[in-house]
Amino acid sequence: MTAESTIKGAKRKKIVKIILTISFLFVGFIGYGVYWAFFDMNRLPKGEYLTEETSPDGTYTLKAYLSSPSLSSDAVRGELVFNERNGKTKNIYWNYRESTAKIKWLDNKTVVINGRTLEVPNERFDFRNQ
Repeated sequence: MTAESTIKGAKRKKIVKIILTISFLFVGFIGYGVYWAFFDMNRLPKGEYLTEETSPDGTYTLKAYLSSPSLSSDAVRGELVFNERNGKTKNIYWNYRESTAKIKWLDNKTVVINGRTLEVPNERFDFRNQ
């Protein structure tokens, strides 16, 4: 093996690594873009206020909103409000073909909304992921 062929081999490996890195980054950006555009719960429409219930210890409030897009059925969005964190919010519920919200707290961290039980603050329900 000559020095020239060794240099050519090293250059090929470097080019392949660069192409693979760029390809992985491109696929990653496309994947994140699809998630952001179609599945990110933080991008849900605000909707019209329906009702709210506060957890027994007052740590959380779950607010429900009705979203009525012009071309599809109604949907209910559940927004968890962190009362002890200056009102920080997080969407934890999104269900299609609903127009009302029945909220009941079972304990300080367990809420039932329209028959779906969620452990707050980490669990959520999104009909698009079922």
